Order: sequence, then structure tokens, then C-alpha cells
Amino acid sequence: MTDDWLRPLGSTGLTVSAVCAGGSGIAGMPAVFGYDVTRQEAVDLILRAFDGPLTWIDTSNGYGDGESELRIGQAIKEYGGLPDGFLVATKVDAKDGDYSGARVRASIAESKERLGLDDLPLVHLHDPEWHDFDSMRDAVDTLMQLRADGEIGHVGLAGGSTAELARYLDLGGFEVLLVHNRWSLVDHSAGPLFRRAADDGIAVINAAIYGGGILANPQGATKYAYREAPAAVLEAVAAMDKACREFGTDLATAALRHSVDTPGIAGTVVGISKPARVDALLEAMAADLPDELLNRLGSLLPQEQYWVEGPKETT
Repeated sequence: MTDDWLRPLGSTGLTVSAVCAGGSGIAGMPAVFGYDVTRQEAVDLILRAFDGPLTWIDTSNGYGDGESELRIGQAIKEYGGLPDGFLVATKVDAKDGDYSGARVRASIAESKERLGLDDLPLVHLHDPEWHDFDSMRDAVDTLMQLRADGEIGHVGLAGGSTAELARYLDLGGFEVLLVHNRWSLVDHSAGPLFRRAADDGIAVINAAIYGGGILANPQGATKYAYREAPAAVLEAVAAMDKACREFGTDLATAALRHSVDTPGIAGTVVGISKPARVDALLEAMAADLPDELLNRLGSLLPQEQYWVEGPKETT
């Protein structure tokens, strides 16, 4: 365990562990993840997390059409309430294309009911980049008003496209930024946005650090960020995997530490679908990764043109 395992979440006043349990995989979405997780398996996993050093879980109204929140809520009930200091972060989601202010209010009400919680300390505006920016102002204003009214705690912004997320940060009021698939061993697309957030006092959360699986299963996966990875990325992953094995570790450990050890990243969301993964995370956090390995991995970062949001390759 690192000395800075517990960290301030920006200026929110909240304190969180360096690693956050990701709640999407526990929703039971085999079409998305390629495997299923039963409700009891999910509840058992959450109960295991409650008894460990992780202090928060990240979920969303839309994960499994609410199934993720329902399973977390069931675990909370079986545990007799949330453990002291444990935080559930969720997100508001559109429904059937509706991302109005009224939908935001309904999303919050649904989340509270499923989780069995009146207190939602952190709520993100989720995936706004899939909606017309001008039409989203009501949703943003409503979320801010819910915070002002004490209906929720702090307001975050969660999504992928850094260009679109930057437009929302321009509106002001967001206290936390969550970005997925844009800061990993093979992609640094989120670097400028992360630096901007730090300058503005906005907490940074990094998600999808394995790129959808390839950096956790380098010999079995070929996609990065939901698309087939370019040959340059596949070659980099293979070389990184080899380097890690030469130093007696694995690529998943290096991928986790790459995020956790990056200055300015308050929390790293890691999807967990089996109790054994909690133990694996703790082992990874305790691993001693030599500078020689870290330097080699850094030298293998693909050129910017191969990043999710890199410049277009010229011919």
C-alpha cells in the first residue's frame, strides 16, 4: 500500500482511496463485457469491497438499466448500512434520448431509491458528449441547482471526448472530472485536460486504465477503447508485456500503477467482477516497480497519432 492511499478529492472536502471499485461490470451486461455476473456474485463482491481498504465505488443510473445500483443497494442493506467513510459515487443518465432537467431530477430519485440512500455525496453528469451541447444547458443547470438545494453533495463530469468535456468545464461549477480510456500506458490523450482541471482546482478521476481489457489481458484482447487497436498499439502492448515479465511483474500491475502514481490523479476507477480482483489490486499497489522498468514502459508509449484523440495520421 502506498503512503498516499487516502487522498483528498480536489476541493470537495471528501477523502477517497487511490483506487475506486468500478460498478459497471457488476451490472451483469454480458453483451458489453463478454461475461455475466449474477446478482448474488455482485453482492458478494461488494460486501468483500466493504471489508477491504477501498473507500468508494463508482456506478451510474444507466449501468445495466439500473441493475448496478440495485445490486449495490442490496449489498448495503445486507451489510447493515454503508461502512463508515465509504462513498458511493453515481451518475445521472439520459433515458430514451431525454436529457432534460426533469430527466436529471428523475435520475437522481431513481438512484436514491435503488441504492437505499438519501445522501449522494458525488453525482456526475454522464456522457454528455453524445447529446447536443446547446440542448444540455437545462440538465447542467438542474444538476447544479440540486447541489444548491442539498439534494446531492458534489457535482462531477464524466465522459470520454476531452474536447467535449472541456466545453462543459467552460460552463463552470463542476468539482470533479472523470475521463475514461484517455490516460493509460499506451494513450495520453487526456493530458492537457487533466492539467487544465488541476489548474482549476477540479479533482481528476481516471477510468478504463486497461483500455477495455487489452492492458490486463495483453495476449488475449485486441481492442482498445471499444475499437480494434492500431498495429502500433498492439506492438507497444506486446513489448510492454514482455518487459513486465522480464522484471517479474505483469502488465496489469504496471497499468494500474501508471495511473495511481501519476501526480494529480486523485482516484483510479478499476472494474472489479470477482472478489479475487480486490486482492490482486492490493498486491499491485504493494509491488515494487523499478525505475528501469518504468523508464522502458515510458519509452514504449505509442506516437500521439495512435492515441484515441491523437492527430490524424498524415500520408
